[in-house]
Amino acid sequence: MSAPSEKSLAALLDERRTFAPPEDFRRRANASDPGIYDRALRDPEAFWAAEARQLDWFTPWQKVLEWNVPWAKWFVGGKLNVAYNCVDRHAHSARRNKAAIIWEGEPGDSCVLTYGMLEREVNRFANALRSLGVAKGDRVAIYMGMVPELAIAMLACAKIGAPHSIVFGGFAAEALRERINDAKAKVVVTCDGAWRRGSIVPLKASVDEALRGTPTIQSVVVVRRIGDAAKAAMQAGRDVWWHEVTDAASDQCAAEPMDAEDMLFVLYTSGTTGKPKGIVHTSAGYLVGVSTTHRYVFDIKEEDVYWCTADIGWVTGHSYIVYGPLANGATSLMYEGTPDYPDRDRFWSVIDKYGVNIFYTAPTAIRTFMRWGTELPARHSLSSLRLLGTVGEPINPEAWIWYHDYIGRRRCPIVDTWWQTETGMILISPLPGLTATKPGSATRPLPGIVAEVVDAKGDAVGPGAGGYLVLKRPWPAMMRTIYGDPDRYVQQYWSRYPGVYFTGDGCKVDEDSYFWLLGRVDDVMNVAGHRISTYEVESALVDHSSVAEAAVIGRTHEVKGQGISAFVTLKEGVTPDDALKNELKQHVVGKIGAIARPDEIFFVSELPKTRSAKIMRRLLRDIAEGRILGDTTTLADPAVVARLKTQYQEEG
Repeated sequence: MSAPSEKSLAALLDERRTFAPPEDFRRRANASDPGIYDRALRDPEAFWAAEARQLDWFTPWQKVLEWNVPWAKWFVGGKLNVAYNCVDRHAHSARRNKAAIIWEGEPGDSCVLTYGMLEREVNRFANALRSLGVAKGDRVAIYMGMVPELAIAMLACAKIGAPHSIVFGGFAAEALRERINDAKAKVVVTCDGAWRRGSIVPLKASVDEALRGTPTIQSVVVVRRIGDAAKAAMQAGRDVWWHEVTDAASDQCAAEPMDAEDMLFVLYTSGTTGKPKGIVHTSAGYLVGVSTTHRYVFDIKEEDVYWCTADIGWVTGHSYIVYGPLANGATSLMYEGTPDYPDRDRFWSVIDKYGVNIFYTAPTAIRTFMRWGTELPARHSLSSLRLLGTVGEPINPEAWIWYHDYIGRRRCPIVDTWWQTETGMILISPLPGLTATKPGSATRPLPGIVAEVVDAKGDAVGPGAGGYLVLKRPWPAMMRTIYGDPDRYVQQYWSRYPGVYFTGDGCKVDEDSYFWLLGRVDDVMNVAGHRISTYEVESALVDHSSVAEAAVIGRTHEVKGQGISAFVTLKEGVTPDDALKNELKQHVVGKIGAIARPDEIFFVSELPKTRSAKIMRRLLRDIAEGRILGDTTTLADPAVVARLKTQYQEEG
């Protein structure tokens, strides 16, 4: 691997628009003193200890950090319970009747769980798990749609000290089986089915297929979400209905005191090679990290309605739908459906219905909204919004501007957040009351985070240069290991630069020391010896007035090493033709240089995306290289890939 060249980054660095925090926002912001950065830099342990004191502890810690590279222990000797901090302490306070979770279901179902109600439901399911033989330390697999019982199940596991392993409901049976077996889970919690765009997703059937080869599973708990139409088969002696086991359970359950370093959950991430990695997060450090960042980055206030649109099957949902918001006593909106069902203005309808104040979504979703046009959000007030956020991948500057203008109505700060499953919490982001933002930049590492961009030798690069993003100091929510494979943890994250965490992401810094994320380093192309970021070429394409979205990949080229292939979706009403292809190629040349000219541009109606809205560039590379297609089980619409493959073969 080589770092992206300075020349290939010039176009992105040329983004000079800045947006200062609105004065009224700045005055009320949770983080309004710029000295917070220096204080955290001078004494990070004191900084994190002060944040940890926002939580309730059964036993105080004796030492903030024990650091033996690459092994970290935070709040050593302390004992607490994550569910107690997220639910019980609020239920026993003035927040008892405050909405904890607002749930909006796809067919029009909805409900509100107050903190008092949530405590009772969590206690009942915690006791139900114990009745099924689940004890402290046992792993519980959760494979569900976005229903309230998913959050209840997570918190019930935390209440009794049973680490959960949530498997995204879009995974197929084989992927579920692999994760269950790696974690050696004792129980699976699922639904009879889930709704998606009016159709039934047969979750229970997938569980039944997966459990044909899972020797550790003893029981399956099934939520009745769909009813008879799901045609879910129940196996006597193994399967039980959620409502039956919870109706029979007490609504009183004492929280299990957990050591700060006891495992809270294991969450699997897919690599390009090898089996999925079970990322281990522990109790205290994780909760300190997500509650602190949720409070500062999203500037959460007591009266706010906060909506993160992610699926809880991914880390964003763990950290910023459930654990972070609830630890802060916030009202967190949980949404079952998609952005376009029953109509393309569904998100904007939900925002107005509930008076959402803080909205956190993915750049891919924003680019899709751009493609649909401005008239859809214009139908809605959106006047309740005061802060916008993005997560999941770098955001193109023009998508940032569209989000700012048409959703935030030019009054809402935008927090572009960078973090990973492995980091557990946001690490690079504006503080919305302090940081002047630049479209496309995640700006600065948060207080207490020491990040740097380095070259192949590990030396820091200067302003305007690109390289690899590394983290040079431990942080509380950092992963502790890969479940069952500590050697892989050391090799993958800590072997490239001794004593330094290697993120695997490309990055650049500008003259203001702002960070510009460039995506995974394997998304950096080597074109005739020049390192060019796929993200940079995508940004140049999306900058064109006709383009709604673009995905760029490098494909093998016998002369240049790699050529550039671009898959482009156009805005509605734009006619695709050869003249436009040539115009777009020249547009990229004008933005970056001749070396970045795409060899091929394919106009497509849709790009392959996961259900969490990430573009699957790996599958586009498979198509371009003529390889057998990799796993497509997480795609929102697997048929998209088959159509693209046919089109590529006909046009290529």
